[in-house]
Amino acid sequence: MQQWIAKIAYDSKFGTKVKTETFYLPTQDEVRKTVKKNGGYVLTIRPYERTPLERLIARSSWWQVQLLRGIQFRSTATSPGVALWNIIQAETNPTRQNILAPAREALSRGLSVIDALKSLRIFDHGTLAILAASEKANKLAEGIPHAIQAITLKRKNTRAIVGTLSWLGFDVFTIVSSLYYGKDMVLDWFRGNPPQDPEELERFEQVVSSLELTWDTLIYMAIAITVFMVWAIISFFMNRGKRDWPTARIVRKIPLIGSYLRDLGFADSMAAASRMLKGSVPINSTLEQSAEASSIPEVYEYWINTAKDLQRGVSLGAALDRPPLNKGERLELASLADIKQVATVMESISEMRAQAAKTKHSLIVWLAFGITGLYLAIAFGSAIYALTVMNMSMDSMMGGLMQGAL
Repeated sequence: MQQWIAKIAYDSKFGTKVKTETFYLPTQDEVRKTVKKNGGYVLTIRPYERTPLERLIARSSWWQVQLLRGIQFRSTATSPGVALWNIIQAETNPTRQNILAPAREALSRGLSVIDALKSLRIFDHGTLAILAASEKANKLAEGIPHAIQAITLKRKNTRAIVGTLSWLGFDVFTIVSSLYYGKDMVLDWFRGNPPQDPEELERFEQVVSSLELTWDTLIYMAIAITVFMVWAIISFFMNRGKRDWPTARIVRKIPLIGSYLRDLGFADSMAAASRMLKGSVPINSTLEQSAEASSIPEVYEYWINTAKDLQRGVSLGAALDRPPLNKGERLELASLADIKQVATVMESISEMRAQAAKTKHSLIVWLAFGITGLYLAIAFGSAIYALTVMNMSMDSMMGGLMQGAL
């Protein structure tokens, strides 16, 4: 499904009128058929693309929370679908109207409120899974606070990571700038003060060459890592809501980060599955919705393969007993048959995975600090080592540099 913008010509008593309308349909052919049924003629069709400002607002966690709270508040007097429709109709800001346009089209075609929220492409898979699970159990209003809590927690974790990376980035930027702009000055001073003894001169040149190579390596390494991080952040921001894309596959191959994302994926999907089972949602629908709860392919394939085994007649416990769950989790699930017990175990697994993700998050932060400290130690240590080898002092070096600068 996709939103399309079509320029349409209609015949009227006063001649041909041209209007621009939006449609939420799978293909351009469907748009043409719909326009033809309405008595119009398609002039142009193009897929709708949000402006950078609309993307920024739509992917703001604050705006997402406000939208869900609006649905929850209005759901006390009407259905969630009508509540969302009223929110859309009451919106007067043109930018937000454009953001909400796909949901309006979805609701006008008779789709569910979850389909309308999915069409907005602003919520992640975990949040949508919580909402879908609550809707399946006919308790969407009760599930919205859980979705808001998930959004708030992820926002808090994101801020912690961004804050840490920003501080580390500032440190690395400072030292890289110092290396980049001070490298030539330091090396020129070294080369301008060579020893007179031939044997010491040969050793001197080796040390200076090694120092230059070390600093060049550090500078280019820092630049490459910075470019990769900026590219990854922009890619994740632009592809938010998609299940998989090249940048995500590369990031998941990083050992610690890959397992951290997998733990988050299982925490979200297991929580959604537990909530649906406790709400008496059929097991097939539960597995299908749980698969949609995460954008991690390993988590998605786990639920899909479980559903396939269940359709072949395999018992529920045996179907759930598969990797990438660890040995302890598989043993707990393999021995269960009662749905309520399975829901309890899944809730327990979700909590353990969430705690494991929190631990890995802390480890990633401290590891980042350690790597940054090692980088700085190599940068300064290499210069101090060069001075020591050449029997020079830091005071004489700084004095020579200051005289050269003057």
